[in-house]
Amino acid sequence: MWTRRNFLTSLAVAGAASAADRTLGAWRPAPGAIRLGFDNFSVRSCNWKASELIHYAASLQVDTLLLSDLDVYESLDDQHLAQVRALAQQVGIALQVGTGSICPTSQSYDAGKWGPAEQHARLLVRVAKQLGSPVARCYLGSRRDREGEGGIYRHFDPMIKVLRAVRDEAVEAGVKFAIENHAGDMQAWELVELIEAAGKDFVGATMDPGNATWTLEDPLVNLEILGPYAVTTGIRDSMVWETPEGARSMWVNMGLGLVDWPAYLQRYRELCPDTPFVLEVISYKWGYDLPYLRSDFWSMFPRARAAEFARFVALAKRGSPYALPADRPAGAESSELEARQQQYDLEASLRYCREVLGLGSRIG
Repeated sequence: MWTRRNFLTSLAVAGAASAADRTLGAWRPAPGAIRLGFDNFSVRSCNWKASELIHYAASLQVDTLLLSDLDVYESLDDQHLAQVRALAQQVGIALQVGTGSICPTSQSYDAGKWGPAEQHARLLVRVAKQLGSPVARCYLGSRRDREGEGGIYRHFDPMIKVLRAVRDEAVEAGVKFAIENHAGDMQAWELVELIEAAGKDFVGATMDPGNATWTLEDPLVNLEILGPYAVTTGIRDSMVWETPEGARSMWVNMGLGLVDWPAYLQRYRELCPDTPFVLEVISYKWGYDLPYLRSDFWSMFPRARAAEFARFVALAKRGSPYALPADRPAGAESSELEARQQQYDLEASLRYCREVLGLGSRIG
């Protein structure tokens, strides 16, 4: 299991190499390569702070690390953030910054923790600026916000108001809000409507093909719609299969699901080649049922588009229940086992991205 001590030891025994060569900061981008990285949520059970995550990212020789929550820092004061930024620069990791919901009417927003949503958004922009992140990842809410009168659309105006209130600070800082299609809250076209209404000059998308399957979307459909708006990503694979009431979705390691990743990557290169391919691996954890053969289910998707839904049904027809990788860590449930499983899932997914898809920009 990786530890910060292991990484520092590996640097110390690097032979006669120079101090620069003993850090991955000596590496440089390969021309034309799509950058490869991961979201710290992929290894959430490790409970690492930003410095440990940066060292781990360097040991994996990725280009980009998305720190998708503000609790990952030991402090949010400028001095500590400057230290985090310097460490990332030393080992050659580009940082991206994020938080959770910034929509004040969403069930996901924690006003008790963050105060007014505009204040939370301003804090996010400040942290992004201090860490040199060009993006500020956030989201509206979750599938629960599709429920009830007005559905997801009743949250658009409050979210847009928050974004516009912080526009000047974001523009001045050179930071773009990157709204994720998150946990079943919005289909891709709905997120585009929100981005366009808020202002695409300072708002873009965190494109998440795994979450797309929670909103009746084929990940390739999600890419076609969100790709032109994507400034960062949260990539993972999905297995979807038919059930008596509709379909079920389960996130799996890269290459073990239904997504045609070579085709996905070809279109990705056309739509958003400068956007890093950031893995948010959440494998074998939360399955989600989509009982679309029940009439009451459709109250959450009153404006779903038939052609896109047909693509999702076709996806489900090709799928089957998932199987766990034979060498994945197993045993009695514990936080330690979950941490090892998350590292295994992320590292296996990174290998697939490098060896099969040819992603990543580090060269010696």
